[in-house]
Amino acid sequence: MVSLQPKLNLRVAQRQILTPGLMQMVSVLALNKIELKDMIQTEIAENPVLEELEESVPMLDHVASREAERELPAAAAEEREREDPFEEIDFGSYFQEYLDPGFRSPQSFELYDKPSIENYLSAPGSLIDHLQWQVGSLTLSPLLRAAVEYILGNLDEDGYCATAEGELHAGWLRELAASRELRQEGAPDAESLLAQALTVVRALDPVGIAAADLRECLLLQIAACQGKVRHVPGEDPAAERRAAMLAVAQRIVDTCLQLLHKRDLRELSKAARATQEEVAEALDFIRTLDPRPGQRFQQVDARLIEPDISFVKRGEEYVAVMDDEGLPTLRLNRDYRKLLGKGEAEKDVKDYVKERYRSALQLMRNIEQRKNTILRTCEAIVRRQGEFLEHGVERLKPMMIKEVAEEIGVHPSTVSRAVSNKYAHTPQGVFELRFFFSEGVNGPEGSGTPLMLLKRRVKKLIEEEDPRKPLTDDHITLLLQKDGIDVTRRTVAKYREDMRIPSTHQRRVRG
Repeated sequence: MVSLQPKLNLRVAQRQILTPGLMQMVSVLALNKIELKDMIQTEIAENPVLEELEESVPMLDHVASREAERELPAAAAEEREREDPFEEIDFGSYFQEYLDPGFRSPQSFELYDKPSIENYLSAPGSLIDHLQWQVGSLTLSPLLRAAVEYILGNLDEDGYCATAEGELHAGWLRELAASRELRQEGAPDAESLLAQALTVVRALDPVGIAAADLRECLLLQIAACQGKVRHVPGEDPAAERRAAMLAVAQRIVDTCLQLLHKRDLRELSKAARATQEEVAEALDFIRTLDPRPGQRFQQVDARLIEPDISFVKRGEEYVAVMDDEGLPTLRLNRDYRKLLGKGEAEKDVKDYVKERYRSALQLMRNIEQRKNTILRTCEAIVRRQGEFLEHGVERLKPMMIKEVAEEIGVHPSTVSRAVSNKYAHTPQGVFELRFFFSEGVNGPEGSGTPLMLLKRRVKKLIEEEDPRKPLTDDHITLLLQKDGIDVTRRTVAKYREDMRIPSTHQRRVRG
C-alpha cells in the first residue's frame, strides 16, 4: 500500500516571463497615433505624477503687469485690500444672460453658426429604424400594425423576408396566441392579415424590401418604375419606349433570370420574345436595380486616419519624419518630488509616490522606444522604396518583414507591431505601413514584382479584353510571361478569384 506523504522536490526550469514594463512596451508599440493619444490622456488622469507640458507662453503685457503689481507700495496694496469688492460688481451685466432675449440689444448676441442637431446622433439609423419611422406615420389598426411589426422583425440585413411562408404563418399564429391585447381585438383571418401587412411593408422605402428572393425583389422595383410611367399610345414615343423596355426587363427577370449569368443575348431574346437590341437595353436597366436594398443602411462609418509618420524629400533623398503634432508632451510633477524629500511624510505616502514615479518613467521610456522603433523601421522602408516615392505604385518593390527586422536588428514580431494599423503620408498619398510589405514573384530582368502589382496587371488585362472573346487564365499567363513575370496559370486563377472576377465563360457576351 502506497502511503501519502508530503515531499520537497527541487526543479530547475527556464521560462519567459513578460514583466509589466515589457508588456506595456509591447502594447504601446502596437498603438497608432490616435490610440496613443487616448492612452496618454488616461494615464494622466490616473497618475497624479504625470502632467502635460503646456505649450502656451505668457504674454509680455501680462508679465509686465505682474511685475508692476510687485512694485506697488505696501500702503497702496493695503488700501486696495480695504476696498469693498462688492461695490465693484456690475450687476447689470452679471444678470444680463438671464433677461428675456427679446429685450436685449442686437450687440449682446454672439454671432456664430450652431452645429446641426444631426451631429449629435450617437449612431446612424438602421434599416428597421427607417421602416418603423415610416410605419409610424401610417394609420393602421392595432392588429395590422402588430402584423407589420412582426414582418419587420423577420427581415435580414439585405432587406429580404427569407423565412419560409409556412414558418412565417406559424410564427404569426403564435404571436397572436401569446398577446392578450391582440386576442381582445377579435378573431381575424390570420393569413389574410399577414398578406395585407406584407403589402404594407413592400410599399415602404426602399423599394424591393421584404421580398422572398432576388427575383421578387427585382420585380418589385420594376413594378415601381412601371407605375411612374404615364403614357398614352401614340402621343409620347419616349414614354412608350420606356414602357416597352420595362416590360422586356420584367419578362427577363420573371422567366429567365438564370440566363443573365451567361450573358447570352441570343438565348435571352428568344426567351423574352424581344430583339437583341431591346434585350441589351433591358439588361442595362436591370443593372441599375439594387439586389440588396437593405445594405445601404448597413454602412460602416469611415475610420479616422491620422498618419504617424511622413516621408518627405530633403534635397535629393527621402527621409522619414515622425508626426508628433497633437501628442501630449509629458513631464513629471516637481511638487511630488519635493514630497519625497520631506522627512515628515508618511511611509505609505512615499511608497505610493515612488511607485507612481516608476510607472510614469516607464511610460515615457516606452513612448520614446515606440518612436525610435517606428522611425528605424520607416527609414528602412524609405531606403528600399525610393522609386515608389518618386514615381508611384508601379515602382513598388517586394519587401518582407523579416528582411527589415534583420536590417534594424529586432525580432520580426517587433516590426509587425510597429507597422500594424499605422499610416504614412507620402508624396503618392497616405498608405498603411503594411502596404509596403509584399511577397514577390520573378519579374523582368530577374527583379521582383510584388503580388499586389501582379493582381493589378491581371485586372487591367481583363478590363481591356474583348467582351465577346475574353481572355482565359492561360492567355493571361502567357501575356504576363512575355512581360518577364514568371507566373503559373493556377496563380493567375487564384488572384482572379481573390478579386472576385468571374471566369472566362461568365464574362463572355454572346450575341
